[in-house]
Amino acid sequence: MIYIDDKIDGFNLQQALAMVSPQRREQALRYRRPHDQRLSIAAYRLLQRALLAECGLNEVPQFTFTPNGKPLLLGHEQVHFSLSHCSAAVTCAISDRPVGIDIETLDHYSEEIAARVMSDDECRHIMTAASPAMAFTRLWTMKESLYKLTGDDAGGDIAHMLDNVEAYRFTTIVLPSCVVTACSNK
Repeated sequence: MIYIDDKIDGFNLQQALAMVSPQRREQALRYRRPHDQRLSIAAYRLLQRALLAECGLNEVPQFTFTPNGKPLLLGHEQVHFSLSHCSAAVTCAISDRPVGIDIETLDHYSEEIAARVMSDDECRHIMTAASPAMAFTRLWTMKESLYKLTGDDAGGDIAHMLDNVEAYRFTTIVLPSCVVTACSNK
């Protein structure tokens, strides 16, 4: 299940910091800007709401990490989740199998950036799309969500990450200012 929250200014940051795990509080406070701290806490709070709704878990989530850095819920490793945030919103995916999710702000399109991170076919698709920015952002969130699922960056060849993805299912949600994509195994 995918959860999205674009109302990240609707809580008192100092009060919220006191209500999260020490682990998450420390991570949030590593960010220098209060807005980034707010995004980190908003993503964690969204995870808490999702865990309650999907799994009936009402405890403060504690994380453990796989060797490649993917977070797991301590004591509930069978519950899979992924978090992401951009400047405008946060998102969370909860599943009974591994999942990756990414959210990106819908910004302008840059051919120079696309040429570095997209395959030739993807660049052609972007350039002929009605909205190149939307097409680019959708493909980028697919790549990021796949990376968050697998931990594999295709050997550093990010341009070709989506060349052989028949084994994966992508779900994309387009909001007025953001694109969200979740990825799971079929």
